[in-house]
Amino acid sequence: MATTAPPAPASSTRIKGVQPLRAGQGNSFLWRKLHSLSGIIPIGAFLVEHIVSNFETWNGPLAYAKQVVFLNSLPLVRVLEWGLIFIPLAFHALYGVFIAFRGRSNVNVYPWAGNWMYISQRVTGLIAFAYIIQHVLRQRFLGVQLPEHPGAAFHKVQVELSNPWMLAIYVVAMIATTWHFAYGIWLFAAKWGITPGDKARKRFGYVCAGFGAALCLMGLISIYSVVYKYPNAPEDVLPEQPASISLPTPSPVPAGSTNPAQPGEVR
Repeated sequence: MATTAPPAPASSTRIKGVQPLRAGQGNSFLWRKLHSLSGIIPIGAFLVEHIVSNFETWNGPLAYAKQVVFLNSLPLVRVLEWGLIFIPLAFHALYGVFIAFRGRSNVNVYPWAGNWMYISQRVTGLIAFAYIIQHVLRQRFLGVQLPEHPGAAFHKVQVELSNPWMLAIYVVAMIATTWHFAYGIWLFAAKWGITPGDKARKRFGYVCAGFGAALCLMGLISIYSVVYKYPNAPEDVLPEQPASISLPTPSPVPAGSTNPAQPGEVR
């Protein structure tokens, strides 16, 4: 008598490595979405603008000073500075630190590309966070106030980069920050469903890599310009102009006169 074979045991699904596109659950899902979005808008947009503005150092101290003047002449510039830069940056950085220390790396067990990208994103984020804190404090709030003295911007950065250790920190931070941003764009597109499928993500990865490399190159060129291309820049290329000398009001011309006396002329 024929007997039916017993059903095969269900195979257990094994998760390999870290899931880089995991978005969390419950409130964590919302916070991670906001964290991802803030990394693109407004922080990412500001990073691009900041690197492009700093690239004016290639054209010299005066060109860079004029760029600083333009930025500080924008309407409601202080409101924009806090509302679109400092506050979003603080949220993105602090929540990013929380994610970094809460997550667990397993590259020693699963040395795959996704896991290396996972850990590199967190390491570069911590580097960028530490760098941004000192950069904002030293360049925005300490020493010469650049909003009131934009002509001193080039010299202020040049003095800071005259220290070899600070120069090395700037170079490392530029590479880390642009890497973090470029890979953040790739993660944003994947998490928000902009690039569905492995092929779309792979192709977009090349785009993000090229974009990040271009930003990094512009940043490194700006550093080179400050340190080597224009050494010994003036302390202030836009010094305050002395008040204009007020001339005496000319006396009224007598009626019928066709050749009035000129200032300083003896008639």
